[in-house]
Amino acid sequence: MARSNQSASIWPWLAWAVVIFLADQFTKVLILGYYKLGDATYITSFFNIVRAHNTGAAFSFLASAGGWQRWLFTGIGLAAAAFIIWQLRAHPGQKLFSFSLSSILGGAIGNVVDRMQHGYVVDFLDFHLSGRHFPAFNIADTAITIGAACLILDELLRVKRAK
Repeated sequence: MARSNQSASIWPWLAWAVVIFLADQFTKVLILGYYKLGDATYITSFFNIVRAHNTGAAFSFLASAGGWQRWLFTGIGLAAAAFIIWQLRAHPGQKLFSFSLSSILGGAIGNVVDRMQHGYVVDFLDFHLSGRHFPAFNIADTAITIGAACLILDELLRVKRAK
């Protein structure tokens, strides 16, 4: 990752992370305000809005671990945020790379706030097909996933350019 565009600023990337964080928290406030745990609203034949609590990580990994995982995943999220900010400061001119990291940053902080505030992450997007449900997720999870996919794309493009 070579430094590119030394005059580029970290601020637009941090602003993007804040937009993601605010959208995530706003939607979670709506879900917490209008839904009880387990409530669902049918939207389409493949999508519902639900209220679910995830005490684990992705796909409820370690959800039933007894409580210690809350602090583990909070710590991981905070460490990731610090690392991401360091990387954004070093490479603000790399647009796809910085977009990826700032998307992950906004999502990670959104889920860290949930863990600290509630002890779980609020999930509400429920996709399903033929009676099979994909684990419910939220805006933060979506941003993290898109950021990770863009990070992979950025690396593939970097390797291609290097050849």
